Amino acid sequence: MLVPQDMMAAQSKMLYQLNKYYGERVQLRKSGIAKTIREVCRVVQDVLKEVEVQEPRFISSLTECNGRFEGLDVISPTEFEVVLYLNQMGVFNFVDDGTLPGCAVLKLSDGRKRSMSLWVEFITASGYLSARKIRSRFQTLVAQACDKCSYRDSVKMIADTTEVKLRIRERYVVQITPAFKCSGVWPRSAAHWPIPHIPWPHPNLVAEVKTEGFDLLSKESLSMQGKQSAMEGDAWVLSFLEAEGRLLQGGCRKKCLSLLKTLRDRHLDLPGNPVTSYHMKTLLLYECEKHPREIEWDEPCLGDRINGILLQLISCLQCRRCPHYFLPNLDLFKGKSPSALENAAKQAWRLTRELLTNTRSLEKL
Repeated sequence: MLVPQDMMAAQSKMLYQLNKYYGERVQLRKSGIAKTIREVCRVVQDVLKEVEVQEPRFISSLTECNGRFEGLDVISPTEFEVVLYLNQMGVFNFVDDGTLPGCAVLKLSDGRKRSMSLWVEFITASGYLSARKIRSRFQTLVAQACDKCSYRDSVKMIADTTEVKLRIRERYVVQITPAFKCSGVWPRSAAHWPIPHIPWPHPNLVAEVKTEGFDLLSKESLSMQGKQSAMEGDAWVLSFLEAEGRLLQGGCRKKCLSLLKTLRDRHLDLPGNPVTSYHMKTLLLYECEKHPREIEWDEPCLGDRINGILLQLISCLQCRRCPHYFLPNLDLFKGKSPSALENAAKQAWRLTRELLTNTRSLEKL
């Protein structure tokens, strides 16, 4: 059995290796992505400027602030999502009754006339603001803008999807998603959060996260696949991107996520895309609950946290279930093939075994 001194020696060896890996591999990934983001956002801003000329209701919200672009999410080093925030949600009530895991609807408030809404022609006969109708209109506008904008030779609309996706310079894919920001409200389907009686997150942080709220996105949802009812297309997908970002501040949490994303890109980028960066982030949030004390997120614990998350990933892949952090009824593996998940479990185990048994494994990973 390891005595504390041996344990500390093993921890400091691991930390040295992780810091070296971070300085080389992770920073290389980060700087590559930062360069790509600049390139991609120039094109997207130009396309959205054209859209706004045609239809002033779709105002571009993609702006740079303190070196980062608001509303941009990195899915992988070549795939991005840009959230386009729409105005005037005010005349609608937000309804999430749990019938569609991970989704909600926007219903015209009682006594409000359709004509009071900026989005009048997208309201269904039953009074719902249709996510699908707004996206369909936006898709038409973006297709026209791609032909007119100054980057028209290097940007193409991706066909065969109801999403608004652009291929830029034949190398990068950007999805542009219309959305509403919901501040100061918290969805009923996430009412169980935070779990009582554990010291993380601190009540002040919880209050901050709940005030920040969440986003409603117009995009295809996993829980809608294979459903026939018309309401599915009118529903909006819940997104907690800002909330997740806030929760991962402090200690080495962000560093831990960067390391996990790099390991994922290099070793778990597999056919069928069974493991994404978002799965890694979700498991990191669960790890924060398992290790609620701040001391457990000090640098020397970094190796233990990464190993813990990878072991949890293997367990989720074997059970073929990965619950969303805020919406546990939503399975993030839905739609993934069993064989892709099984293959990923084997690959994740190989990677974890290497990290656990070989102190110098990061030199070759």
